[in-house]
Amino acid sequence: MDFAHSERAQLVLEQVERFVTERVEPHHQTYRDQLVGGPDWTRWKVPPIVEELKQEARGLGLWNLFLPDSVYGAGLDNRDYAPIAEVTGRSFLAPEVFNCNAPDSGNAEVLVRYGSDQQKERWLEPLLAGTIRSAFAMTEPAVASSDATNMQATCEVVGDEVVLNGLKWWTSGAGDPRCAFYIFLGVTDPTAPRHRRHSMVLVPADAPGVKILRMVPVLGHYDEPHGHAEVQFDDVRLPKSSIIAGPGRGFEIAQGRLGPGRIHHCMRALGAAERAFQRLCERALGRVAFGRPLADLGGNRDIIANARLAIDQARLLTLRAAWALDTQGIAGARADVAAIKVVAPNVLQSVTDAAMQIHGGEGMSDPELNWFYVLGRALRIADGPDEVHRRTVARHELAKYGDRGAT
Repeated sequence: MDFAHSERAQLVLEQVERFVTERVEPHHQTYRDQLVGGPDWTRWKVPPIVEELKQEARGLGLWNLFLPDSVYGAGLDNRDYAPIAEVTGRSFLAPEVFNCNAPDSGNAEVLVRYGSDQQKERWLEPLLAGTIRSAFAMTEPAVASSDATNMQATCEVVGDEVVLNGLKWWTSGAGDPRCAFYIFLGVTDPTAPRHRRHSMVLVPADAPGVKILRMVPVLGHYDEPHGHAEVQFDDVRLPKSSIIAGPGRGFEIAQGRLGPGRIHHCMRALGAAERAFQRLCERALGRVAFGRPLADLGGNRDIIANARLAIDQARLLTLRAAWALDTQGIAGARADVAAIKVVAPNVLQSVTDAAMQIHGGEGMSDPELNWFYVLGRALRIADGPDEVHRRTVARHELAKYGDRGAT
């Protein structure tokens, strides 16, 4: 395993770290103020500081860094992008500033790898330019969506059209006023082999029959202005050319999409964990109780040591998964990616919990720590719950010992 970063990747990493520190983090409060302040603003409009910082980042060439395709992106592989994603994870704002935010990054990867020339021109180019945003409609409220064979939403091919029907939720990004399209995953042929039943369809956000029913809160947070919507697709009729790569390839595309995306999620989570750890240490040394710094009370030194060990172990595991994905593809990296998807969000949640605890009552209202905690808890379900990923790891290990159920 080679975790070394290329010379170019190291240069980009230094530039990103400087930009996050000097330009993005100082504007966190500006963003919050613009989100809720002024007579012309609501929480579902985009604060002006976002576009201002995006233009600065793009002018420096710090743009679409997540794409290994050198035509559309920065040409960095997963190993090189992983530490960059970690730096951006320190800030809730940074991923969007560099046009590396989910679900746009995953949707862009799908279009780069599987999209037709027409689909790329209409949707990919403005997405990579940062002039539009997108959403991903997969999860359904009525079924356990971690098992795609449960899916009830349909995208039936009728002549030259594809007709969509179904109810989706946790459609992230749908609340953003810049959201121009969804990628919809549905069943095209329920009688086909298990992994050939589904298709992915590009759906204009303003297509007739698409209706946002409500925005779904995450532990009381609505993640404005992007949000997570419950969306009804009612007899949505689109040209057959809206299907990505043709009918029946949805499951294949989903697997290709989720591999790199999970690397990105996990490294951003570790960046957030590092920031929470910094807050934990600063509070432990700067706050005094009973005549002593908090670091010297109770088991706080053990808590700090364990947090350091957990973050570093998770980082190495994630870099291993990135290396496996680069060298072996998603088939060879599946167990590694599943492992980090369990470990990294749990590390973020536990480290943030420790940081909140040492902040006492302040920790319960601190916007940064609260966001990290919500993020860590949500990631233990998003892109597949912990239990599904543990199952993948167990199947991989048991297969080594001849378990027939592990194939």
